[in-house]
Amino acid sequence: MQRYEISIDPARLDLSAIHAFLTQAYWSLGVPLATVAKAVQNSVCVGAYLGQEQIGFARAITDGATFAYFADVYVLEGHRGSGLSRRMMEELTAHPELQGLRRMLLVTRDAHGLYEKFGFKRLSAPDRFMELHKPNAYSPQPSTPA
Repeated sequence: MQRYEISIDPARLDLSAIHAFLTQAYWSLGVPLATVAKAVQNSVCVGAYLGQEQIGFARAITDGATFAYFADVYVLEGHRGSGLSRRMMEELTAHPELQGLRRMLLVTRDAHGLYEKFGFKRLSAPDRFMELHKPNAYSPQPSTPA
């Protein structure tokens, strides 16, 4: 049996590994390394490891007082089905900076069952939520002539 470890130690995070996954993920295709580095720096993060190899990641963006948004939760394909996403979410939701918050949000295409185990529900008032979505934010922008 493989021995996995979950850690909130930011020094263990492997930005190259996180970037390699996220740049291919449907929600962050082509995300630049500098963007990933800035996102990690400004989030509460957790990693899943097999030895020294980072094989999973999750983060929460928070003001530490009222709100958190969970993002970039993943486990590499060869390690899925081992409960690692659940363990990372347990670690994140127990983190001291995420206690006493009024609202926590996330977006998922296919992991509703995982997040429901942590009390997440579909939006009770989706008509109140709005978004400004820029799907091409990571694409090079055409230059404008001077």
